[in-house]
Amino acid sequence: MSDTDKLDTAIQDNAAGPKSASSDGVSIEQHSIADQVAADKYLESKKASRVRGLGIKLAKISPGGTV
Repeated sequence: MSDTDKLDTAIQDNAAGPKSASSDGVSIEQHSIADQVAADKYLESKKASRVRGLGIKLAKISPGGTV
């Protein structure tokens, strides 16, 4: 399982669960969903910036029927 899959799964689990919980005097609070989505976007953009190339492929088109 890649880091992206783990992060996606964590965001889905956190969205399905409660934002905060307390039991026996111990309370737990998660980061907001907006913060988690922003972190995911940041990590994806960081990963995309490491990829070589511009993301655009140039090709020369020459029609076959002309001289």
